[in-house]
Amino acid sequence: MKTYLTYGFYLSCASALLVFALYFLGLHDSVEKLGTASTVQTVVGLVITVVGIVLGTKARRAEIPAEEAFGYGSALGAGFMIALFATLFGAGFNLLYSTMINPGLTEVILEAQTEKFEAAGMSADAAEKATAMVRKMMHPAVQSAIGFVMGLFFGTLVSLVTAAFLKRPATDEVVSA
Repeated sequence: MKTYLTYGFYLSCASALLVFALYFLGLHDSVEKLGTASTVQTVVGLVITVVGIVLGTKARRAEIPAEEAFGYGSALGAGFMIALFATLFGAGFNLLYSTMINPGLTEVILEAQTEKFEAAGMSADAAEKATAMVRKMMHPAVQSAIGFVMGLFFGTLVSLVTAAFLKRPATDEVVSA
């Protein structure tokens, strides 16, 4: 359990550092820069997730004696648990970030979404109704809950793939005569 918690914490800290880097680079303060921030966060976030789950799963595998198998299920379980703790910590960070550190990000996202509605040729009335729905979904608690579910989903997908490469069969103990 300690390995899962440790690597989940490391994974969420690395993701938080990425968010802070984007914030301090000014990519979270205007609609024009938001697309770039989203792309960077998606690509780099995926790399962080894969590296975190691989390192954590390897650490868990190292804790299991070589005589015991560390099969696909064990590797998948380790990756899932790391993803679970990472998303729990990440949801807490997201709540803190969107309420205290950068509460203006919500308005930037809403503005970007409104521009997308207008560019799609939506009527003003329909765009207003859609924006009202998006505003409800942008509440920090809702965003954290959605982030938790989506993070766990994608963390599980990454774990499904990495487990195939990180499983280990049991080795026979060699007895010297």
